[in-house]
Amino acid sequence: MKISIQSIHFDASAQLESFIQKKVAKLGQYCDDIMSAEVVLKVVKPETAQNKEASIKLLVPKSDDIFSSKVADTFEEAVDVAVDALVKQLQKMKEKMKAK
Repeated sequence: MKISIQSIHFDASAQLESFIQKKVAKLGQYCDDIMSAEVVLKVVKPETAQNKEASIKLLVPKSDDIFSSKVADTFEEAVDVAVDALVKQLQKMKEKMKAK
């Protein structure tokens, strides 16, 4: 799976990027068909709490793209919550596939 990371209004550290790579790569265990993941990091409103937004879009052939966007105090937390939401969506998608 190809993972692209884009940061808007700031420069992402190498440590943050490697954290995201590891977290998003784990989604591959829930679905073998994921071709790529696009991660967008944004600082929503500077100088407020809950201002870090992480959006993750998974490109899955033979299915609608899977998307999650979450806001938190840190990018790590936002990515964690977004990945958890994607896991649930991937599990639902797998159940639908089995039902067919």
